[in-house]
Amino acid sequence: IALAALIAVALWYAFRFTPEKDTVERFMDAVVAGKLEEAYQIWHPSKNFSYKDFLSFWGPDGYYSPVKSYKIVGIDVPPRNASGVIVDVEISSYDPFPSSAEQVKTAQSREAQIWVERSDHSLSFPPP
Repeated sequence: IALAALIAVALWYAFRFTPEKDTVERFMDAVVAGKLEEAYQIWHPSKNFSYKDFLSFWGPDGYYSPVKSYKIVGIDVPPRNASGVIVDVEISSYDPFPSSAEQVKTAQSREAQIWVERSDHSLSFPPP
């Protein structure tokens, strides 16, 4: 019984952020494919974050552009009682994503932190 409980806890721990990770992967896949309207819908924007605002970050001339590939590098759990998690994403202007041996290309990668709300899987930038 103890072994079964240990295995159950280990599986839960390993897969506890799978829905949030899947949401970010869907979002980033849409951005990489240039389907920015679809990505904007996955973002679940608030009234304060217009499509124009979205494009200033993720569009062709946005802060993170060009986005040709990405890699999820971690998930940060904020302090207790937080309503979401922070997914750390490395973004590259190269396709495929450069290996660690390609130091020049890797040095040009950018990191984005994306807040994923657990209740509805809406995305935003992390709170300060």
